[in-house]
Amino acid sequence: MAVYKRKGKEDAESEESGHDARRSRTRQALIEAALDLMSEDRTFSSLSLREVTKAAGVVPAAFYRHFRGMDSLGLELVDESFRTLRAQMREVRANPLPAEQIIHGSVGLYVRYVREQERYFRFAIRELFSGAASNKLAIRNELRFFISELATDLALLVRDRPVTSSDLQMIAQLVVNSMVMLTEQVLELPPERPEEEELLIDTGAKQLRLIFLGVSLWNAKPGKK
Repeated sequence: MAVYKRKGKEDAESEESGHDARRSRTRQALIEAALDLMSEDRTFSSLSLREVTKAAGVVPAAFYRHFRGMDSLGLELVDESFRTLRAQMREVRANPLPAEQIIHGSVGLYVRYVREQERYFRFAIRELFSGAASNKLAIRNELRFFISELATDLALLVRDRPVTSSDLQMIAQLVVNSMVMLTEQVLELPPERPEEEELLIDTGAKQLRLIFLGVSLWNAKPGKK
């Protein structure tokens, strides 16, 4: 006679936890597979769902348990590229340091983060200029978010200056454009050459200081808002 043991609450929670862990691993495997395939200088739009699932070692049906389609996977890659960076940059700006140290520290943090997450940023730069429309729009929205946050920070630094909100947005745009160009240069750095990395950080910091020097001297034309 078979004896069946009822599952207790702990057994059910353990089973659910194991299921969630497997789902998380599959999701991450799909993301990693897409990044690996793009490391061959391919654009995201050139990837097919079937080859991504094959590279991840899962059946195509498993893909749809995590993403609605390839566009959904692309948007997840954009979010993964910027999520941690947003938090780190906020932390740097929150530190009560002299402006020059904040600039150098922010650039250094950014350069090292790009190198650590190289595959994500190769994807982001490639998609920004020549990628799928949905990815391009998502990346531009992320950049607009950075511009908005930076403009808010700048407003606190120039309270005594006649700088309009549109001026602050323009200045923040210059900073973000400079960082996008810096990203391309970081991705071209040879591995294990710390002196070239430090030189790039110094150059990037000087470029930003030059922009901020312009902020201190800027006067909006009468009638401009």
